[in-house]
Order: sequence, then C-alpha cells, then structure tokens
Amino acid sequence: MNFGITLSNRGIPVGLCSARDLLALADAVEARPVMDSVWCGDALFVNRRLDALTLLAAVAGRTERVLLGPACMGSFALRNPLVFAYEWASLDVLSNGRTRLVVCAGGGAGPLWEAESAALNIAPGERRKRMIENIHVLRHLWTKDNQPFAGQFTHFSNVTLEPKPLQSPCPIWLATNAERLAKGQADSGGSELALTRVGTIADGWMTHSVSPDGFRRSWDFILKLGREHGRDMSVVDNVLYHHINVNADKQDALADSKKFLDLYYSADYTKARLESWLTYGSPRDCIDHLKRFKAAGCRRITFRISTMGDPMTQFRRLVEDVLPYVD
Repeated sequence: MNFGITLSNRGIPVGLCSARDLLALADAVEARPVMDSVWCGDALFVNRRLDALTLLAAVAGRTERVLLGPACMGSFALRNPLVFAYEWASLDVLSNGRTRLVVCAGGGAGPLWEAESAALNIAPGERRKRMIENIHVLRHLWTKDNQPFAGQFTHFSNVTLEPKPLQSPCPIWLATNAERLAKGQADSGGSELALTRVGTIADGWMTHSVSPDGFRRSWDFILKLGREHGRDMSVVDNVLYHHINVNADKQDALADSKKFLDLYYSADYTKARLESWLTYGSPRDCIDHLKRFKAAGCRRITFRISTMGDPMTQFRRLVEDVLPYVD
C-alpha cells in the first residue's frame, strides 16, 4: 500500500498555514520513503485556495521522487482544455514523468457557485459533459500532431502540442463523489454511472467518505466493468482521499480534527460525517482502521493532516508510529 499527503492549499486564505509551510511539508514527504506522493485540492473562485497547478509545479521543482497530482482537479471542466493540455504536459516534463492527473466535474451551490459559472460562461449542467470531452482533448493533443478535433464544445485543427508529456500514456484518473454526504459513510464510492465512467475511460480512481466495505464494492464494480470492455485493469490504480489525526486521546483527536475541518471547509460537521473521511486516535487505532481499507483493495491513501496544532508533529507520528505497521 502506498501513502501520500494532501497539501492544505485552502489553508492559506483562511489563515491556517503559509505557502512556505506547504512546501516544507512537501519536502518532508520527499524525505520519507514510507510516502510516495504529494497532492493538493483545486478550485477557482469557489472554495478559494492557492492555485493547484502552480503549487504542484513548485513541488516538482524541489523533489525528485514523489508522484504529484490534484485531489481532485475541480476546475477541470471550466478551464480551456487546449491551454490545460499544454500546462499539464509541461508539468509532466518538469517532474520527469511523475504526474497523476485526477479530474472531476466540480460541484456546489449558492451565489459564489452561480457567479463563477456565469463569469466563465459555462452552465453547471454542462460540467460533466465538458469534463469527459476535455479528457479526450488532452489525449488527442498528447498523442497526435496536426489532427483535427471536433467535439460538442471544442473544435480545432492544424494544432500540435510540444513538448508532450514524458509519460505515454500520461495517466488521467477520475474522482467520484460519495453522493455528497450530509452525514455518515456511504456504501459506495460513487453512483453507478460515475463508477462506470471510471471503469471504461480512466487510468485510475479517487474517492472519499466511503466505508471499507463500500470501497471494496465500488472497486470490484470498476474492475468488472473495465474487464468487460476489454481493458487491462491490472494497470488501473486507486487512491482514497482521507484525513488523519494521531493522538493517544481519541476524543482530543476528534475535537482537533473537527475544529480544523470546520474552518477549512466552512462547515459544522457531525461526528458521523467526520468519521466518514477521518482516521483518528492512537497509533494502534489508526493502524487498525487503515488496515481495513488495505484489505478492501485500497492501493493508496492520501492524507490531509487535520490539526490546529503543529502539522509536522502529526506528520512524524504518522510516518513513524502508524504507516510502517499498516503494510
């Protein structure tokens, strides 16, 4: 099983951390062999944060080993796919082929969501369609030269993208949402339609807020669909987007995580909702919980350290007292 850290780039505008704090945490991940990846969230004008592409490029320039990716690329459907194809290809070159692009349609509601959609002239109902088409645009530009492309939203011809990604194919994963839970854990990592998309077109899968049993059912469904479509599913990867707080006092760990996550997501989470995407408590508590996901077929977990205290203290507990004993 492989492990990574999700950098809290939304923490900068809400006062939880600085940009240099995020880079220092990325350096710490690079220095610990028990971890192999660095991720960060993404959004534009809703859920404001430090730009994911810029942050990942900064991490790429100061690391040699860790994989790099968004968790997930929520603005993917809003961005010009030709420009994004160029930017991501360059990131893959800069990182020497270490990228994992995880895309999603993004979602939300309210005035900020409506204002963003209007400003970018993209109807909310088009996001999923654009997400799928943008994937095809990226793969087209990364593998063909001067070939026309005609989609519902994007048309071009006589265009060649260089440099192309070092990876061939350059992986594109899909993230699915556990039905945007109000509380508790889901029995599935996404709707049947969303999981079908993963099984038929994606190179990997990301989900969150799902029980180990729900993860297993969803992953088995994805593998079955992929094989039925003639795909080699042995090369398809997965990752659980998750949170962690290691503390001998289990209730203190939960209270600390709630304070952090409520501030980070502008929410007021119930205990059940927190527990749906959080591992917390003593090292033994955390080890036992994570082993359940491993047994369910989870190949990777990326953790956001959810503490109002020192993230580096939590990081050391995680990499020294927990992760070596999960595998």
